[in-house]
Order: sequence, then C-alpha cells, then structure tokens
Amino acid sequence: MARKEGPEPEAGLSPESPEDKEPDGTEVQLVLPRSGVETALDGQASRYFASLDASIGALQQRAQQLINRVNDSRKDDHTVMSGFRESLLLKVSGLAEQLEERLFQRYDVHNALIQERLQQLAAVVERVEQAQAELQQVCRTVEAAYRDLCLQPEA
Repeated sequence: MARKEGPEPEAGLSPESPEDKEPDGTEVQLVLPRSGVETALDGQASRYFASLDASIGALQQRAQQLINRVNDSRKDDHTVMSGFRESLLLKVSGLAEQLEERLFQRYDVHNALIQERLQQLAAVVERVEQAQAELQQVCRTVEAAYRDLCLQPEA
C-alpha cells in the first residue's frame, strides 16, 4: 500500500473503508502495476519532471545565493558608510576646531589693533583737550587785551 499520491483506487476499494487508513489517520490507496506503455510514458514524464524539479531547485538555490550575496554586499556597504560617516565626523570636528582656533587668533590680532587704535585715540583726545585748553587761554588773553585796549583813556 502507498499513500494517496497514486491514481484513483480500483472499484470496490473506497478511501473511506477502515482498512485503507493508516494508524495516524492518513488515507492510503492500492497502487496496481500499469501496462508497459503507461509505464514507459510515466518513466519519460518522471524523468522530465525530475529534471524540471532539479532545474527549478537549482534556480531557487541560485536565486537564494544571489539574494544572500546582495544582502552581504548591503551589509558591507553599510559598514563602509558607517566607517566613512565616523571618519567624516572626526575630520569635520577637527576642521571646526582648527577654524575656531584661527578665529580666536584673528580675534586676538584684531583686539590688539583695536587696543592700539584706542590708545592712539586717547592720545589724540588728550592733545585735543590740551589744544582746547590752550585756545581757551588764548581767547581769555585776547579778551583781556581787548578790554584793556577798549578801556584805556585816549591820550
């Protein structure tokens, strides 16, 4: 007896009969030998389907290998990109620090120039104040001389 993969059961043998069932409840059928022509055709068909099954299996295996290779390649790409991102972040951080240092150096240079100019401006303001004081003194002297000239009796 074989499992239900064969042809229809012969007349009088029903799949419902208790003797056609296995202890686990699966149905069984009686497979009778076929004639020589049917057997030859079945042999050719079996070889064809076996070859077809083998080809399909090989194609499935090849497709799975390609999928695995693509997935592995993607993992490798992800690893490379992660490394590239980390490397790029380190380089950008380093360049940002260098830029910041250069900015601070420029600030120091500009601060020194501004300090020098402020000192020069303070010196100029001091000289202007001195000149103003001298001019005020001159004005007072001229005013006093003018009063003296205007107030003198005529002789």
